[in-house]
Amino acid sequence: MNVHHLELFYYVAKYEGITAAVKKMPYGIQQPAVSGQILQLEAELGVKLFNRRPFALTPEGENLYDYCYPFFSKMNVIEEHLKGELKNHLRICASASVLRHHLPDVLERMKLKNPKLRLSLKEVEPSAIFNNLANQDADIAISVLNGKLTDGMRCIELLRLPLILLVPKTVNIKAFGDLIEPDPDAMTSRSQSVPMRSKIPLVGLPPHETIQQIFQKKVSELNLNWEVSVEVNSLDVVQSYVSRGFGAGLSVAIPGRVANTEGCNVISLDDFPPLVIGAIYQGSLKPIAEEFLNETNNYAKTLK
Repeated sequence: MNVHHLELFYYVAKYEGITAAVKKMPYGIQQPAVSGQILQLEAELGVKLFNRRPFALTPEGENLYDYCYPFFSKMNVIEEHLKGELKNHLRICASASVLRHHLPDVLERMKLKNPKLRLSLKEVEPSAIFNNLANQDADIAISVLNGKLTDGMRCIELLRLPLILLVPKTVNIKAFGDLIEPDPDAMTSRSQSVPMRSKIPLVGLPPHETIQQIFQKKVSELNLNWEVSVEVNSLDVVQSYVSRGFGAGLSVAIPGRVANTEGCNVISLDDFPPLVIGAIYQGSLKPIAEEFLNETNNYAKTLK
């Protein structure tokens, strides 16, 4: 059976006639169109569903009405239910650090305003952000902004996090310049500038991480070869290995969070580009996501 034909029959049976059904249906349709499609339904089924004048369902029409009534009669109810779910359900994906240290403050304020707020929080790597948004698995993401966004994606910048280096307290280093020296082994007669090398190894994240890419691009401009000697998977682990003397560790200064620098000294990298954090979303935001974006933006301003 054609489902649309079945829907028209439901309204005709409910309002006891085609003329009444046309007047009370939730969308516009002309009476001849309804009549023609009901005739098609009867032809497909090979039965007469109702008598026209006076209106009366046939036994076959009664059976069909009893069959389709539970579905079509609850359309308004399920629509209101789904809209209610959509209205109060917010889906966010972000890094573990953002989920753990920053979003609770934002979401707590939202929960006070909307006790019916329902949350789906998903920890994802920056490389997986766009897939989650494109597949409609999240309404909005908080992540690093780096490079051009894919088609249909939008972003709002929230924070700029300065890069820093952690160095062991046992090492007499006070500034970035103290960490590097000319590399006589790399000098050639064709060198445009003096090649540089680091005095101690580098502890850092994998090469695909944005913070690592920003750092390596800048040190390359300085003609400095300083590859990661100890690769770890989180900034917390960077601090742990630096404090034990494995080398200098690349990290960021996070506003609103007391960094764990035990056993380390902090060196500012003022000449290095910052790590930019922003909100990323696709298309238009639903109201609950817009509210979250506003709250997040306000929270970011307090951190600045």
